[in-house]
Amino acid sequence: MKLLVTGGAGFIGSAVVRLAVARGHEVVNLDALTYAACLDNLASVADSPSYMFEQVDIRDRAALDRVFAAHQPDAVMHLAAESHVDRSIDGPGDFISTNVTGTYELLEAARSYWQMRGRPAGFRFHHISTDEVFGSLGAEGMFTEDTPYDPRSPYSASKAASDHLVRAWHHTYGLPVVLSNCSNNYGPYHFPEKLIPVVILNALQGRPIPVYGEGENIRDWLFVEDHADALLCVLEKGALGRSYNIGGENEARNIDLVRQICALMDEMRPAGAPHDRLISFVADRPGHDARYAIDPARIRSELGWRPSVTLEEGLRRTVRWYLDNESWWQPLLNRQGVGQRLGTGT
Repeated sequence: MKLLVTGGAGFIGSAVVRLAVARGHEVVNLDALTYAACLDNLASVADSPSYMFEQVDIRDRAALDRVFAAHQPDAVMHLAAESHVDRSIDGPGDFISTNVTGTYELLEAARSYWQMRGRPAGFRFHHISTDEVFGSLGAEGMFTEDTPYDPRSPYSASKAASDHLVRAWHHTYGLPVVLSNCSNNYGPYHFPEKLIPVVILNALQGRPIPVYGEGENIRDWLFVEDHADALLCVLEKGALGRSYNIGGENEARNIDLVRQICALMDEMRPAGAPHDRLISFVADRPGHDARYAIDPARIRSELGWRPSVTLEEGLRRTVRWYLDNESWWQPLLNRQGVGQRLGTGT
């Protein structure tokens, strides 16, 4: 297939692009190259004849129409989004504009293209979302595809809105869509403002490792390369109009996760050991959701997919990658907001 991947220079998007090219697909990477994007993520495919890049903002309808006409994709994988909760607390407008208005413009461009081509049966619009749209869990239970939406942050509210738009375009206009909601991703090329790269890089540099509250918040961790594999599976096999929850089956408290990373740093960079001495508990994020956990029964039973990477293996691979790739992350530390405490505006 020829895939149009939005946000393909981001963390998850670039993993999708790399895997899709490796599997023989043609890929058009459409990315505005905002602060969290990095074309170095795609160095391994940059010279491939199966890879093309378009620097376009998904809010620019004229540019979207040009891209669809020029490349004539068989499917859209929509990953472009503002995604950092702390930044959404400080500046919600960018999240509404990109995640809601941008998704609307992309849906309209895709619908126009699909209709002009005679509504080809094989066309797909895959919208990639997050488990954060479901809100917060208590000690028990898991999110399913039927869990009512209950977003708690500007970020999750904007993603919930985009999910609703995609479903509406399917039911109203017949646009052939599939949706997926994932748990927390981690792995190589993760932008250094998110928890796991912050812990690794602060430990490496001997700086305090900030942990929100008491570190009791629980997340389900999904290795990014597993997620990319699941997304291609949903695109190729998912039933139209259906959503699929993609989880890593790896729940962990934030404090336990941080300590695991510190132990790996002790092993791989013993000169700074013990790295857990750097852990510093800081004021919690406003409205911090207590627990996320995904029930992946649908994708497992209907599509035959489940994660292959355990949290222990994935963390080891991730820590090793950051230690071996300073030339990738060092320039990103100078980008706006990186290394600063965000999200305290309330």
